[in-house]
Order: sequence, then structure tokens, then C-alpha cells
Amino acid sequence: MSANWPLFIRPVLLAVVVQFAIFSTLTNTAAARNGTTTDLLALLAIKSMIKDDPQGLLTSWNHSSTDFCQWQGVTCSHHHQRVTHLDLSDGGLIGTLSPSIGNLSFLRVIQLFNNSFSSEIPPEIGRLFRLRQLRLAYNSFTGNIPATITNCSNLQFLKLGFNNLVGKIPNEIGRLFRLQELYLYNNSFTGNIPSTITNCSNLQLLELGLNNLVGKIPDGIGSLSMLNTLDLHNNSFKGNIPSTITNCSNLQVLDLGLNNLVGKIPDGIGSLSMLSFLSLYNNILQGGIPPVIANLTLLDTLSLNNCQLGGSFPNLFHGLTNLRRLSLAGNNLIGTFPPSLYNCSSLEELWVNDNQLTGRLPKNLGSIMPHLVELILGNNHIYGNLVSIPPTLHMLDLSNNYFGGKLPSLTNGSALTYLDLSCNYFVGSLHNLVCSNGVKTIELVELGNNQLSGVITECWEKWSSLKVLLLGDNNLSGEIPRTLGSAPLLQLVFMGWNMISGSLPSSLMNLSYLKVLDLGRNNLAGIIPPWIGIKLTMLKILNLRSNNFYGITPDQLCYLSRVQVLDLADNNLSGNIPRCFNNFSVLSGIETNLEVQLSFYLDGGSFIVGDSLVMKGQDAEYGSFLGLVMLLDLSSNKFSGQIPSELTTLHKLNSLNLSRNQLTGEIPNKIGDMKSLESLDLSVNNLSGELPMSLSELNFLGTFNVSYNNLIGRVPTGTQIQSFNESSFIGNKLCVAPLTNDCVHIDKPDTTSDQKKAGGSHKVDWGLIISIVLGFITGFWAILVPLILNRSWRITYFRLLRKLIKV
Repeated sequence: MSANWPLFIRPVLLAVVVQFAIFSTLTNTAAARNGTTTDLLALLAIKSMIKDDPQGLLTSWNHSSTDFCQWQGVTCSHHHQRVTHLDLSDGGLIGTLSPSIGNLSFLRVIQLFNNSFSSEIPPEIGRLFRLRQLRLAYNSFTGNIPATITNCSNLQFLKLGFNNLVGKIPNEIGRLFRLQELYLYNNSFTGNIPSTITNCSNLQLLELGLNNLVGKIPDGIGSLSMLNTLDLHNNSFKGNIPSTITNCSNLQVLDLGLNNLVGKIPDGIGSLSMLSFLSLYNNILQGGIPPVIANLTLLDTLSLNNCQLGGSFPNLFHGLTNLRRLSLAGNNLIGTFPPSLYNCSSLEELWVNDNQLTGRLPKNLGSIMPHLVELILGNNHIYGNLVSIPPTLHMLDLSNNYFGGKLPSLTNGSALTYLDLSCNYFVGSLHNLVCSNGVKTIELVELGNNQLSGVITECWEKWSSLKVLLLGDNNLSGEIPRTLGSAPLLQLVFMGWNMISGSLPSSLMNLSYLKVLDLGRNNLAGIIPPWIGIKLTMLKILNLRSNNFYGITPDQLCYLSRVQVLDLADNNLSGNIPRCFNNFSVLSGIETNLEVQLSFYLDGGSFIVGDSLVMKGQDAEYGSFLGLVMLLDLSSNKFSGQIPSELTTLHKLNSLNLSRNQLTGEIPNKIGDMKSLESLDLSVNNLSGELPMSLSELNFLGTFNVSYNNLIGRVPTGTQIQSFNESSFIGNKLCVAPLTNDCVHIDKPDTTSDQKKAGGSHKVDWGLIISIVLGFITGFWAILVPLILNRSWRITYFRLLRKLIKV
């Protein structure tokens, strides 16, 4: 039919086609220009909300360079020249994320992790329907997850971990059918796991650990057949471990630790043949360790500690040759080490402490497990001698067992940093260990509560890494070694409950990092050296109680502004209590940055120190809360003089014991300012006067004693003081409850009216004095002159005097 068209039609049709092509090109070009302008403005808006760019990532982002596809962190599509990738990760950027990011409509990837973005995630991101990856982890974003994010239906990776996000995980999360990784780790999310999560059938990684999620773990998680990582640890999930989890046959990582899960470990867990990491620690499980775990031949880490599991230590390790970390600590396991355990030749960490295990530790453990780095067996019933320590070990804890014999030596090349042999039956000298050549890497050594004896040998210059030294509760004697001052990193020294004698060596002044010095209950003597206050200014605990120190307390101790526990009780100290104790800035409340736990940081982790202190009249062990104990004990010495009023400025002091001294004067009136006092003992002194009424303001007192002083008057009425037993007041002249004797009213001279008559002054009455002197002189000469001038008067006087003497 076209052959019949008039000839002029063909040029017309050709012209129309050309015009349409030109129009289409111009339209697309205009749209592209509009799109690039939109992207340019959006990028500049993003930059405008960045407050700090320490690495200069955005230096190229400016108006003079309009080719934004060349800007750092920006990637564009070749066809449209539109932004498809925005990667500003690891840049240290500080600021907020502009809502204009929602205008980059071609974005497929946003990578802003490891910066310091704050404020909320802009909901405008929900307009990016092409978005496949949103990686905002390791920032400081706040608020909820915008529900609009679930509009990004092509999203495959959603990573928002390590932020400050709150609220619930949106139910609409189930609309993200293509989602492969959901990483919300370490935020503050609450509520349940949405049941719609089971719609995300392509999910391979689900990490919701370190949040505040509750409820039960959904059974539907078992339908996520592609899941290889499930991390829900450190939440508040309850109920049983869903048996359906065992349907996730591709699981490689399963971490449900630190929850409130109950019941037994599902037997079906043995079917997860791909599992390399299994952690169920800190739950409330029942039964024993299922034998089917022996089927998990790819297992690298098995953590079942603190689960209340019982039964025998299972003999299921024959096929677990890849196992590197085994933690069964804090259960109720009994029996001996199973023979199959020694097949785990790749084992690096073995934690089975706090059980009821028995038996002997193999002497050749180092050759059986040649890669062993951490061996933690404390609090069991294991016995044997420790002939040697494998050189591969970094941590060795055999505390609270039945090990005995002499201490081993350490050979050159030893990697040991942590050694705890406390509460065993080791005997003999320290020399074999202390003077060996493999000690230079040790940061902590705990040998307390053994039967070690002899002098503390002089080899401490070898211990160049030592931070914590615990030798208490042994039979050690001799003097404190001079070379101990050559261990420059020492932060804690505990040698209490021994028989150490001599004075404090001056070399200890080199230990400028020392925080705890406890030498109590020994036979040390001499004066307390002033350099303790001058050189050891970081001390928090100074315990010298129950020794033979004498002399005055040096004022230089007042330089210990950080001190929290100062115990000098039961010595022979004398003189006045230093008034400068008000310089203790922690005890006075001036310095408030306190640690609840007194921790020491080592390469292998932190060590929480405990100490035995006398508080409220009895020995008590303080561990987790030692950093909050505030104590001043000067009891059982020979201190004299008055109680310094400056002590009442120690507003954070918990315990004040000045008993059994020779203190005089009155109790300071402002003692009620010490409102944190829980224990106050001023007994067996020579204190006088009345009990200050301000005592009624001490609302936390649990122990109070002012017995055997010279106190008089009433016990303050209507106060907590009256709730204490009569023995707290005995040996005084106090009255009213809790004492049974009534007060006898004693009228005090009213000096007020006399002072008013004298004009309120205390002027000397010179008229009275002159009259007395003149009367004396007149009387004296009136008698003496006649005796001198008249002989008969003189004879008569002396006869009378002689008769009086005879009488």
C-alpha cells in the first residue's frame, strides 16, 4: 500500500521521525541536566552538615568543581552520570546526615560506617528505591529505625550496629524480601523480634546481640534455611531454645549467650554439621551437655559456661580436632578430664573453672596440647604437682585446688603474663620461681594462701612487666626485698598476713604507679617514711595495720589526695592526728571520678582487685565494690590531743575508727557533716563534754561506739543514735535512752548576766587587787614592827609559837 502513497508523503514522514528523535534527545538531555543538578545540590547539602572532616575527605566537594563524579567517595553510573555509590567510611567525620541524601535517587550503596554521625537517620532514605546496601554502623545515630527504610524493597544489606538507636525493630522489616544481612548489634532496641522476620527468606546473617530485646525467640527463625549467622546474645530472651533452629542447616555461628533461656540444649543441635561457633553461656539451662555435640566436627568454639549444667565431664571430644576454644566454666560438672579431651591437639583456650572436677593434671600437658595459650582450672578439686609450665601459656589459673609441692621455674621464652596459684598447698621458697629467667612478661602473679616460707628473694629486677603482686597469707619472713623497687610498673602490692620484718626500704619510692600497698599484719617496724606521701601519690589504699610502726604520722601523708582507704591501726604511733587530712580530695568529695571496681588492666584483660578490710568492727572481704569503700582507721595506737575538726570535712568517709587511743577534748560539733558515715568508733579514749547534737544527722550509721570516755549529758533524743545498744555508751556519764539512768539536772553558773553588768567585757578589777595588796602589806608590818622594837612582845610571841608547835 505504501507504493500507492503520494511521493511527497515520504519526506514528510522522514521529517517527523527526525523531529521526534531530536525532541527525545533534547528531553533526555534536559532531564539528565536536571538530575545532575539535583545530585550536585544534594551532595553539597550533605557536606554542609559535616562539622569536622579531619582527614579532608570532602576537600574536593566544592562549587568550583561541578564534576561531582570525580569527588572523593562518589561513584557515578557511566550512562546517566548519576550518583550510585556514596562511600565516606572510616573518615572520622563529625556531624549529622542531611535529609537531602534522599534526593540521590540513583543511589545503590551508602557506606558511612566508622564515623561520628549523630542525630536521627533521615527518613528520606526511604525514597531510594534502588538502594541495595545501607551501612551506617559504628556511628552515634539516635532515635528509631525510620519505618520508611522498609520502602527500599531492593535492600540486601542493612547494617546499623554500634549506634545509639532505640525503639522497636519495625514490623515492616518483613517487606525486605531481598535482605541478606541484618546487623543491628550493640544498640538499645527493645521489644520482641518481629515475627515478620521469617519473610526475609534470603537472610544469611541476623545479628541482634547487645540490645534490650525480650520475649521468646520466634520458632519461625527455623524457616530461614539460608541463615549462616544467628547472634542474639546479651539480651533478655526467655523460654526454651527453639528446636526449629536445628532446621537451619547452613548455620555456622550460633550465639544465644547472656539471656534468660531455660530448658535443655536441643538434641537436634548435633545435626548442624556446618557449625563452627556455638555459644549458649550465661543461661539457665538444665541437664547435661548433650553427647550429639560430638557430631559438630567443624566446631572451633564451644562456650557453655555459667549454664547450670550438671553431670559428668562428657567424653565427646574424639572428633573435635578443630576445637580451639572450650569454655565449660561455672557449671556443676563432676568427674575427671575425659581421655578424649586430649585429642583436641589444636586447643588454645581451656576454661573449666568453678566446677567440681577432680583428678590429677597430666604432667605432660604441654606436649599433649602444644598450642595451649589459656588454661583456667580454678575452683575445682584437681591435684598434683606443677613440675613445669608450658612456654606457650599466656594465662594459667590453678587457684583454689589441691596442688602442692614447690613452685616451678620458668624457662627463657615463656609467654606467661598471668599466673594465679593462690589457695593451694605449695610449699618452700619463692626463689625457684622469682629468680627464673622466664618471668619478664608476667604482669600478674598471685601466690596468696599457700604454705610458702622463707625470705622474699632479691630477684625482682627481672620482673619488668609486673603490675600486680599478691603474696599474702603465707609464712614469708625476712625483710621486704630492696629490688622490689626495680619493678617499675607495679600498681598493687599485697604482702599482708605474713611474718615480714624490718623497715620499709626506700627503694619502694620508685613505684610511682602504685595504687594499692597492703602490708598489714606483719612484724614491720620503724617510722612511717615521709616519702610515701611524696612519691607514691597515686595510692588509693594504704594498709599498714597490725605492725610495729612508731613515732608520729608524717604530715606528708596528706599529699595522698587520691587515698580512699588509710589503715594505720594497731601500731605504736603517737602524737597528734594530722590536721591536714582534709587534703584527701576523694574522701572529702572534691574528686568524684571513682571506679566501682578497682581494676587493673593487663594485656590479657582486666583484673578486679579485692581486699580484706576491718570495717564495722570485723574483717570483711571487699571485691566488686572495693572502689567505693572509704575508710580511715587509726585505732589502737597512742595518738593524743584533740580530734581535729578538719576530719569533719571528709564528707564521703564511710568508716572512721579512732578508738583505743589517748585522745582528749570534745567531739567536734560538725561531726554531723560526715553524712556518709556508716561506722563511727571513738571508744576507749579520754574524750569529754557532751555528745554533739549534729550526730542526729548521721542517717546511715550502722555501728556507733563512744564507750569508756568521760562524756556527760544527754544522748541526743529523737535520733538514730538512740537505737544503738547500751554498750555503745557504757563507761561515761551519759543519760536518757538507750541508757536506763535519768539525767540529774545540774545548774550551770549563769555568767551571761554578770557579763552584761560588766558591759559584756572581761576587764581586770584593779581596785580589788590594790586593796588586797595594801591590806597584806599593812597587816604584815603592823605585826612585824612591834616584834622588832619591843623585847617583851618578842619573848611572848615566841613562847606562844613554841606551845602551838608542841600541840
